[in-house]
Amino acid sequence: MKELSLHILDIIQNSISGKATNIEIDIVENPKDNIFQISIKDNGIGIKKSILKDVLNPFVTTRNTRNVGLGLSLFKSTAERSNGKLILKSKENIGTEVYVEMEYDNIDRPPLGSIEDTLIAIMSGEGDRINIKYRHNVSGKVFAFDAAKIKNIIQDVDIESPEVIMWLRGYIKENIRNLYLI
Repeated sequence: MKELSLHILDIIQNSISGKATNIEIDIVENPKDNIFQISIKDNGIGIKKSILKDVLNPFVTTRNTRNVGLGLSLFKSTAERSNGKLILKSKENIGTEVYVEMEYDNIDRPPLGSIEDTLIAIMSGEGDRINIKYRHNVSGKVFAFDAAKIKNIIQDVDIESPEVIMWLRGYIKENIRNLYLI
C-alpha cells in the first residue's frame, strides 16, 4: 500500500469485522529521535490463540471469502522495509492491538496519507456503532479526537449525516495540518 492511512483503514476494518465498538488510533511522529509509531487498539472478539502465532502469514486468514489475509503481513513488511517492526497482541473476548514502529526518515517508509479520509470512511459507514479515539503527536504537539464526545455534543443529530461528516473531515484535516506548523 502506498500510504500508511490505507494500512490503518485495513486494520480498522478487521476490528469492525471482529465486533469492536471502541477503536483507538495513536500516531507518534518524532523526527528528532527518528521514530514513527502507529498503535491501533480495539475491544473486539480478539484473535483465537490457536491462530495468533500464524496470523502474520499472508496465507492465513479467518475470513470465509478468500484463503489469504494480506493486510497484517503487508503492514509488517512495510514496517520491516522501514527498519522497524510490527507487534501484534490479542486476547479472545478482550481485543487486539497492532503496534508498528518505523524509522521516521527511512526512504522506504510510506507517507501517512489522508488519515482524515480514513477516519471519515469509517465514521460515515459505522459512526453510530463505533467509537473512534484518534490521537496524533508530532514532535510533542498533540491533536486528539474522540467521536463519543462529538456524538454527545451533537446529541440528536446523526454523526453519519452528510453535514456532520463534511464538518468532521474539515475539522480533522485542519487540526492535523496544524501539527506540522512551526
